[in-house]
Amino acid sequence: MTRLRLMVEDDIPTLSRPHTNPDDAGEFAWFGFSDPDRAGRRIREHSTIAEDRGNLAVVDDDGTLVGDVSWIRVVHSPPPNGFAWNIGVWIVPEHRGKGHASSAQRQLAAYLFEHTYLERVEASTESGNVAEQRALEKAGFTREGVLRRACFRGGAWRDMVLYSKVRGED
Repeated sequence: MTRLRLMVEDDIPTLSRPHTNPDDAGEFAWFGFSDPDRAGRRIREHSTIAEDRGNLAVVDDDGTLVGDVSWIRVVHSPPPNGFAWNIGVWIVPEHRGKGHASSAQRQLAAYLFEHTYLERVEASTESGNVAEQRALEKAGFTREGVLRRACFRGGAWRDMVLYSKVRGED
């Protein structure tokens, strides 16, 4: 069973992997080298959860770290009623394909609805990332449409598929 928990210092080496290795990031998440200690700093500073963003660890039945989920507040209309959450997930390559992403995203949406007033949780993924699209659908998200040329990665502009879940949806 997949669970979410607070990040701890022992997680830092694993959480640094997608910032230093394209294979660890995955085909659709490599945007070039970035600060490998970004997560480490936030963990050491106890700032993995803030008013407008956050990160939680994703662990399996044995408590093994298999990835992380993140959320950030986005604006769709005048604040504060126009805010929504945008979420993301990263799973360690050796744990992909086991259902952790869909379970973690379902749990994160439930957590955000339980602990914040916002009505909407959304996620987007590249149009070619069929595995993540399936994971979001399995997690109860609804496909809303395509955001054309919304992401620049690997030297090219790419279309993104937008998904959402609103309060009260399973």
